[in-house]
Amino acid sequence: MAKAPKGFGPRQPQVVVLFGATGDLSRRKLVPGLFHLALAGFIPGCQVIGVSLDELTREEFIDQARSAVDEFFSRPYTDEDWEEFAARLDFVPTVAGPEALAAAVKRAEGTFDTEPQRLHYLSVPPKAALSAVHLLAQAGLVERSRVIMEKPFGVDLESAVALNAQLHEVFAEEQIFRIDHFLGKEPAQNILAFRFANGLFEPIWNRNFIDHIQIDVPETLGIEQRADFYEATGAYRDMVVTHLFQILAFIAMEPPTALEPGPIGEEKNKVFRSMLPINPTDVVRGQYTGYRAISGVEAESDTETFIALRCTIDNWRWAGVPFYLRTGKRLGEGQRIVSIAFREPPKSMFPAGSGVGSQGPDHLTFDLADAAKMSLSFYGKRPGPGMRLDKLSMQFAMHDTGLQRDFLEAYERLILDAMRGDHTLFTTADGIERLWEVSVPLLESPPPVRQYAPGSWGPNAVHQLVSPNAWRLPFERAWRDPNPMGG
Repeated sequence: MAKAPKGFGPRQPQVVVLFGATGDLSRRKLVPGLFHLALAGFIPGCQVIGVSLDELTREEFIDQARSAVDEFFSRPYTDEDWEEFAARLDFVPTVAGPEALAAAVKRAEGTFDTEPQRLHYLSVPPKAALSAVHLLAQAGLVERSRVIMEKPFGVDLESAVALNAQLHEVFAEEQIFRIDHFLGKEPAQNILAFRFANGLFEPIWNRNFIDHIQIDVPETLGIEQRADFYEATGAYRDMVVTHLFQILAFIAMEPPTALEPGPIGEEKNKVFRSMLPINPTDVVRGQYTGYRAISGVEAESDTETFIALRCTIDNWRWAGVPFYLRTGKRLGEGQRIVSIAFREPPKSMFPAGSGVGSQGPDHLTFDLADAAKMSLSFYGKRPGPGMRLDKLSMQFAMHDTGLQRDFLEAYERLILDAMRGDHTLFTTADGIERLWEVSVPLLESPPPVRQYAPGSWGPNAVHQLVSPNAWRLPFERAWRDPNPMGG
């Protein structure tokens, strides 16, 4: 297995207490991710203690972890690699209580020559998170520790404030890492690099040159395995507050004084403070046909599986620039797109029929999938006599660099950042509470859900929402194949 670059990971050994260790997220992402981080040398030493409601033995947990790695780990590894990692694993069932957990952590810490840091990952449903926090407190495991929490961080302003207050009774805010795996992806961080490392685009990154911005995250999956969770949340709580608004902050923030967690977090929170409350008339809610027939869904459910909205940032940079956000289940494609539409020239000198303006404004597009891509579309002259214009594009894909193998998966990067105490890619209590605050009008008076067909792009009303503009997805032009020769 390839070794990690020096200096990127934490300096201290780590004892990871993984709540929900037998759950789906642990199986697909967390166990394979910890396997990679430990064996590649990102962590100077690592012990992992699984915690779960399942009453497993240590050997049974190790067998489950091996099965997860066999199924979901994408890099090559040897049996010796696995045996080395398996020796670092332990398991404590929740029913064993705080004493058993404290004893397991003590055993793990005893394997290191220096005092380790503790990382508690709460991969559990929201209603179980506080129980896990109290178990850690009873086990005396708050000191020298950081805790990663999964979304949602409350379901409205009242519950978010209450959750944060109860968390702060046990952990200080600087110990808490509210995870958003969207921000852990290389392409999301590339937005920061693109904006602030290049003199070409930052000068035009404002209302004088940008007409509107779209953040579009359609999904093809349904919610058949998550009906109970989804009925209590819906697309807005599940995706917009915890993911899309965080991407919006990266796009809209002012340049931080330094590329460090404190200044970046403060600029993100300034964006949230500048957001106007969400007007229900600027929102389209949808529900795909057949959703109400799923086991666990109410027969007259009003839960949205689709949402599109227009929001506004009321500051000097973005006044008058609409931000359009869309996400939903069972849509036509699975994509994660940020699209910046530039203003068209104030006057056209080109003759009628030349084609200028016929295919919409120039766009800068970021693809937030793991294989990072970006595109800049513009009008250019068609070869030959006369002045005929076509829409052209310059495209970049991470494949072009030969560095595709070097990327860390989102959860791997975020786990490492939490181990290092780096809050850059995590959300804060203040930020989350502000986002629920601007959500109050929508949550109190949601528009009715409209039915849409699975495989479509949502209810027809989404076109009126974005008018006179058009949704960037589905693309009229496909991404170019980064490896056209197949070699």
